[in-house]
Amino acid sequence: MNEILDGLLSTVQSVDPVLRVLITGIAMVFETSVLLGLVVPGDTIVLVSSTGVDGPVQYVALALAVIAGALCGESIGFSLGRFFGPRIRASRLGRRLGERNWVRAETYLERRGGVAVFISRFLPVFHSLVPLVVGTSAMRYGRFIAWTAPACVLWAFAYVSVGAFAAGGYRQLSGQLHVAGYLFVAVVGAALLVIYLVKKLIERSEDKHMRHPGE
Repeated sequence: MNEILDGLLSTVQSVDPVLRVLITGIAMVFETSVLLGLVVPGDTIVLVSSTGVDGPVQYVALALAVIAGALCGESIGFSLGRFFGPRIRASRLGRRLGERNWVRAETYLERRGGVAVFISRFLPVFHSLVPLVVGTSAMRYGRFIAWTAPACVLWAFAYVSVGAFAAGGYRQLSGQLHVAGYLFVAVVGAALLVIYLVKKLIERSEDKHMRHPGE
């Protein structure tokens, strides 16, 4: 296990830190703006990149890149919704998302307003769909950013911290413990399980606000 993890972590860390941060930031831009997050989840991108973090400077730089990329991506998504919302919804990709998801996102935004924007950052599908839906609504861009910015900050530091601290702990213990690899997997798995359960709790508590009348 240690040999496999050493190879994987070394591969990520071998990428120039500046390039790694830049790639992650750009990936986050596309993750929301063009619905790439429905294919390659942003949390996977951030977790992999954060395992290469070496020191507080790289940690902060990566977190800031993720935040900046997420905000740019959501801003682009908002603009696409504002100018091309109906076309995107009627496109092949829009139809694959399902009319039910579009209606639920619209209902959620109508009932919860800015709160829906904040919470959607942590919900599967909705985090990519809501910026487009907000763009088609009457909500102003300034209000949209005011609600999504703190969500992006919280989301970014949560995922960067999980990957960076787990990988850092593994590197410290790998030379001392043969089971360090299993501990790394256990820590990451436990963190992802907690995140998954929190998302499910949020989704359940908010579901009543997403239901279309008569659903």
